[in-house]
Order: sequence, then structure tokens, then C-alpha cells
Amino acid sequence: MALVIENREIGPQLVEMIVEAPRIARKAQPGQFVIVMADPAGERVPLTIADFDRQKGTITMVVAVVGASSLKISRIGAGQSLHALIGPLGAPSEIEPHGTVVMVAGGVGAAPIYPIARAFAEAGADLITIQGARNAELLFWTDRLAAISRQHIIITDDGSAGLKGLVTQPLGELLAADPSRQIARVYAIGPPIMMKFCCETTRPHNVPTIVSLNSIMVDGTGMCGGCRVEVGGQTKFTCVDGPEFDGHLVAWDQLMARQRAFKHHENCAMERQAAQAVCE
Repeated sequence: MALVIENREIGPQLVEMIVEAPRIARKAQPGQFVIVMADPAGERVPLTIADFDRQKGTITMVVAVVGASSLKISRIGAGQSLHALIGPLGAPSEIEPHGTVVMVAGGVGAAPIYPIARAFAEAGADLITIQGARNAELLFWTDRLAAISRQHIIITDDGSAGLKGLVTQPLGELLAADPSRQIARVYAIGPPIMMKFCCETTRPHNVPTIVSLNSIMVDGTGMCGGCRVEVGGQTKFTCVDGPEFDGHLVAWDQLMARQRAFKHHENCAMERQAAQAVCE
């Protein structure tokens, strides 16, 4: 049982949870995740460790409500407990003091990208962050990312905050304005379609681009096979081999087609959860 210290809404269908987990907080590294269960009969849900405080013994998770299980988790308030919290799991990010590192966060991707960006900043990297969302209402942690970045670019699809457009636009402009190859690495975390086009933007410039495929994980142990992905022609399991991979080697179209296969089941589960809530 893991006690929830704080549960607050930070956007539509978006909840920030701070949980008491001293052993996990002591060992957590950027890029890793935990498995969360809301109740004994609940689904095992992998969630990125968005922040950790070793002194307080807490970890922070950002829960996007996209299905019945994430809805259950998001409803566990301060003073209540999660049934299970297991981790840290997954391979940590490789933090090296590169020259300039560009972080591209799309939507909820701001949560997993924050601890990685902070670690690069602490290692002495020159950090540029591009943070995008569909609209201003869906932006969060902008102050956290701005505080550790030399340059923090906000962009929204509808122009309600920052620039109007997609994250690939400022990314392409930064790369084009960098003939001396000062940009040593790009991290892109967000929806698969966004990560795919970030990789296509960096490919002509031969800039290594790392992506996190945490959104396709299911049980988090490699046993279910639901998170398998083709990387460089080889089958990898995101939860045990990743969650970070070379984005230029990921078979994106195959990955996105497999994700769509579960959409019907997710919708049915949400409908059952809504019906149960009405009955209660």
C-alpha cells in the first residue's frame, strides 16, 4: 500500500499525484517507471516517474485519464492508498554532458521529459526545451522546464499559448540554424505520431534522437508481449529493453497500428466504469 500525499488536477483529465515511496525514491533514475494498481482486482498500469525527492521519500506521477484503469487511479485522493506501487523499472536514461541537448515534450510528454532534462542540466548540458500541446489548457509544468532551460519554447496547435503550430517547426528551425553541429542530441517524448515526425525532422541532420515508448507498455514485465516493438529490424520489449530507444530505428507505422487495435477494448472498459459509477 502506498499513501497518496497529494492529488491535484493540472489539466483536463490530467492529475498530478505525489506518493509516499521512500525505497523507490532512493533508487529512482530519470527515464524509469513504476507499476501502479488501484485495487486488488485492478489492472497493472505503468506510469513514468515524473519526479522524485530522495529526502522526503516521495515520487510524483502524472496520470492522464485515457481508460478505466487510469480513471480509477486518478480518483484516489490524498490520505488514501494505492493498492500496489512497484519499481523503479526500466533502463535509466543515459545522461552524458553533451554540448547542446534539445528536449521536445508533446502534451503529457512534459512529465517524463522533466527528470531527464533536469539531469542533463545538472550534468552541464546546454539545454533547449520545446514544449507543445493542442492548446494552452493542456500545458503544465512550464515553469519547471523553463527554470532548467537556457531557452524554453512553447507552441500550441491553436496558438492559444506561445507560437502557433507543431513542435517540429521550432525543432527544424533550431537544426537549420546549427551548421556547426552544436546540437548533440534530441530527446522527443509525447504521442507516437509526434515522436515519429520529430525523428523525421532530425534524420537529415544526423542528430541522434532518443524517444520513450512508455505509452505502449501494458503489464511492465515483458510477459504479456503487448509492448513489443521493432527497432532496427529486431523485436524489442519496451518495458524490459527500454523504454528509451533510438527513434530513427523504430518502426513507427507498425507501432501505431498495433496501438489502435486496443481502442475498442479501452472504450468498452470506460463505458463499464461510467455505468458502475452511476449505479453507485
